[in-house]
Amino acid sequence: MTTAPEAPATYRLIDGKQTAEDIKHEIAIEVEKLRADGRKIPHLAAILVGHDGGSETYVRNKVLACQAVGFGSTLLRYEDDITEADLLAKVAELNHDPEIDGFIVQLPLPAHISSQKVIEAIRPEKDVDGFHPMNIGRMVAGLPSLLPATPSGIVELLRRYHISTDGKHCVVIGRSNIVGTPVSILLAKNLEPGNCTVTLCHSRTQDLASITRTGDILVAALGRPGFVTADMVKPGAVVIDVGTTRVADDTKKAGWALRGDVKFDEVAPLASCITPVPGGVGPMTIAMLLQNTLRAATGEVYPR
Repeated sequence: MTTAPEAPATYRLIDGKQTAEDIKHEIAIEVEKLRADGRKIPHLAAILVGHDGGSETYVRNKVLACQAVGFGSTLLRYEDDITEADLLAKVAELNHDPEIDGFIVQLPLPAHISSQKVIEAIRPEKDVDGFHPMNIGRMVAGLPSLLPATPSGIVELLRRYHISTDGKHCVVIGRSNIVGTPVSILLAKNLEPGNCTVTLCHSRTQDLASITRTGDILVAALGRPGFVTADMVKPGAVVIDVGTTRVADDTKKAGWALRGDVKFDEVAPLASCITPVPGGVGPMTIAMLLQNTLRAATGEVYPR
């Protein structure tokens, strides 16, 4: 008779906030070296359309992060009635501005603007979000590229916490082009971390819980707060919660709180390692965006 595996006595919290601070410190040292050598200091620009609360917070944190590491930064704000043509014209302007090493157009965009058209208009060598089809294609082919920030942040957390991935079964919930699909590709690569057998689940997956319970590593990236419950998790699994949904919370000064895709209090006692929300994957996204900007500025991926 086979005995079911027991949950670990305690879980290890994966502190994305501290890890992101470590990475930013490393970047700041590189910036000082560039300054001492008389080389150009990296400059990151961000385009923000409209007044989405989450986007406002995220872009503000990016600007503060640039200041912390010594980058130059530019924030360009537009009302949500900007035309697609005018936004594309601004993208073209940044593409040809030698002062700007990398830039992002904060998503989501208003419904009348094609996000894909905007993403494809950004020059790949300045695409520090890592969304351009050329960067995605180079990632798939195993060529140097500017990697999508959140997936690369997840991989970096696994690396820095020395979590074994070789031969493990990784289950990813969510197939977006921003997180789910690229992280499934990265973790299947013959790299370290990597070499996982990956199952990518989505809204049409049948009997989802029976699949997630087989995952040694579970990545929840579907944007539905509290979706992953204890009965969906293999005891001892590494649980990576990518969700950052604002939900109403009268106990908070802002009137809302961030909630992950995982019911933390239920799942954490089962996990060997788990990321919290907030303070898990979120800060890593900004840290990897800065890393991409440094790589773009120094011509590491696309030589100048």
